Amino acid sequence: MTEGTSPGIRPGPAEGRRRPVWLPLVVIALAIGTAAAVGSAVTGEPIADPEGSFLGPSWVRLPVLCGAAVLADLLPRALWVGRLHPGRTRAAVRERLTTHWTRERLQLVVVGISCFYVVYVSYRNLKSLLPVIRSEKYDRELHLLDRALFFGNDPAPVLHDLLGTNIAAHLLSSVYLAYIPLVAILVTIWLVWSRNTGFGWWFVTSQGIAWTLGVLCYYALPTVGPGLAYPPLVADLAHTGTTDLMDSLVNARHGFLWGEHDHQGVAGFASLHTAISLLWALMVQHTVRHRGLRILFWVNFFATVVATLYFGWHYVADDIGGVAIAVVAFYLGARWTGNDVGRKHGLDPPEVEPGSRRQVQDEPAA
Repeated sequence: MTEGTSPGIRPGPAEGRRRPVWLPLVVIALAIGTAAAVGSAVTGEPIADPEGSFLGPSWVRLPVLCGAAVLADLLPRALWVGRLHPGRTRAAVRERLTTHWTRERLQLVVVGISCFYVVYVSYRNLKSLLPVIRSEKYDRELHLLDRALFFGNDPAPVLHDLLGTNIAAHLLSSVYLAYIPLVAILVTIWLVWSRNTGFGWWFVTSQGIAWTLGVLCYYALPTVGPGLAYPPLVADLAHTGTTDLMDSLVNARHGFLWGEHDHQGVAGFASLHTAISLLWALMVQHTVRHRGLRILFWVNFFATVVATLYFGWHYVADDIGGVAIAVVAFYLGARWTGNDVGRKHGLDPPEVEPGSRRQVQDEPAA
């Protein structure tokens, strides 16, 4: 997916860097991990893996995830090239290990997956602790702002009248729910299959920045969102998977506050759906040459913004905050990993892969 190189980006060479390219991501993971540990100690709430632990403890899960990333690249290639012939299969695997799974690539995958895992789990735990640490909410203020921006109306009913409450609900629900698996899938794609490892570091570092900034925004301006604070706003929608998700989040929040659940996942400002989907679109725009993929991810971003308002997940201010997080994370991630965002498209593509002295020719997008 990220095999093409946009002419608008020039990754900086590894030689001459003042710090290791992995250092910013490691620092981010240590910082947010420490914050989660302190929050757990202060509140007495144990750190939990919100996604479950079907693969066992972290010391088992992380090697499994890293090994799965390598296998996901090697196995299909071996089967396609080797055609179940032992000799051809070994040759295909050996060739891929030599040309793609360099020391730089292995470092990117192992450090990238490990640090992203720490960042995401810490983010989820800090988000869960929000109502315990900060009980005040600012939903009324953001609700009044929404009504002012929409001339006395609420965004959700306006969108319901404009788009309808049935077919549009199912389509937007699919977009909104697709975000959940895409978070992990796209990190894996950029780490394993980016032709230039510098793009992989850029992507995962920007992700770490965005999730961390999201937590800071949650604590700066706690809200639960219009759909939870003002349920009648979304009462006329068709039942979708998003309806079930919102119900489960409400139940988990109540259970957490009453001591029946280990964690909750409700926090409104800023919208991480908006932030991360915009960050995806920006990364595709600047590291992928395939025009269709660029269009797809921009459509996904705009549809996600509409969905956040349509289902009452977020206020307009939440989406504006999410856009700001994405822009900051995108540019800081580029700067901290030695990638220069060109002022305009048309700059020469990179000639040297970060971390490698081997000259490479620019490849067409897949």
